[in-house]
Amino acid sequence: MKVGLDFRAVTAAPQSGVARQVLALYEGIRQRHDTQVLPFTAAPFDHPHRAKAVCPSFAGPVTGLHRPTERWRFERHFLPEAIGVHDIDVYVATVNMGLPMGLSAAQRRRTRWVLQLHDLFQITQRQRPTAAWRAAAYRVIDRFSIRHAVGMADAVWVPSDHTARTLIALLPQASERVRILPNAVPVDAWRCVQQDVFAPPRYWLVVGTREPRKNVRWFVAVWAQARERWPELIPSLVVVGHPDDVPGAPDGVRFVHGITDAQLASWYRQAERLWHPSVAEGFGLPVVEAAACGTPVATAWGSALDEVTPPGSPRFDPQDTAALLDLMHQVAAQRSGPADAPERLVQWARRFDLPAHAQRVDELLGELA
Repeated sequence: MKVGLDFRAVTAAPQSGVARQVLALYEGIRQRHDTQVLPFTAAPFDHPHRAKAVCPSFAGPVTGLHRPTERWRFERHFLPEAIGVHDIDVYVATVNMGLPMGLSAAQRRRTRWVLQLHDLFQITQRQRPTAAWRAAAYRVIDRFSIRHAVGMADAVWVPSDHTARTLIALLPQASERVRILPNAVPVDAWRCVQQDVFAPPRYWLVVGTREPRKNVRWFVAVWAQARERWPELIPSLVVVGHPDDVPGAPDGVRFVHGITDAQLASWYRQAERLWHPSVAEGFGLPVVEAAACGTPVATAWGSALDEVTPPGSPRFDPQDTAALLDLMHQVAAQRSGPADAPERLVQWARRFDLPAHAQRVDELLGELA
């Protein structure tokens, strides 16, 4: 079997959660017997990915591969011919959309098509603030692209039951083609990799600020109230994300951004606890990554967080300020409980480790063979 894999997320944003999932999928496919995997991406002429991936003859800007014009060039003018030239048996689009357009009936029959759908928030949630016309344009384009990819796919791989239910509610015709492929978290890698960071002696950690659904502004405001009320008890707060995403953040919040995976692992391991206040998650990767590092977590109720929170971890309503204040006080005073034991958290996280992920990928590709 020859599998083509959309590698654009790795080219454009190698430190992103989506890129980490594409790399895990790439390694999982490589482990299959009698299977060859070919990455497909766009890149500048001097980009190292051009030495190992199938690339168009035209250059693509790394920071602009998500733009509609660049996507059109890649998905309409490059992919149809390239997939045929390389005799691809299964092609996997990895960024919620991205299956080729303009295929002939013969081309569609020749290859099996897979869509890896991480979530549907591009069309169900308000994205980060931008010009109204731009937001409206992207919403229309994203809705069309996702519907096109879901309609064309022979299989839609989603990371959680929550995302599966959301997809089926929006597009019931896809119900028979939806399969669960949980995100991969390489536990031993997260436990071992490290790079020095200048961390406070005690701190809580939040990872991810880019979109309003992450709910970080509300969480930071509640933390500030708790810190003012119990200044000797409540730890410092470190937020992995850009400060521009959380305007009006109070003094004492430390933002770190542009960090490597090794630095992120160090921030995870040294944190007293990871808090994840998101109101909508397709999976909740930071929760499992923190657990893989042996770090306790506290998560909001709802969405996929109900599926990926270690048993016994503190939970909270992502809109109830008074309840979160009480929980912060309780957690800060207690520090940790039986459910927060590092060995227990690491063992729980192994259900998402690379061997389990590779086995599931093998099963899903076997269905398409």
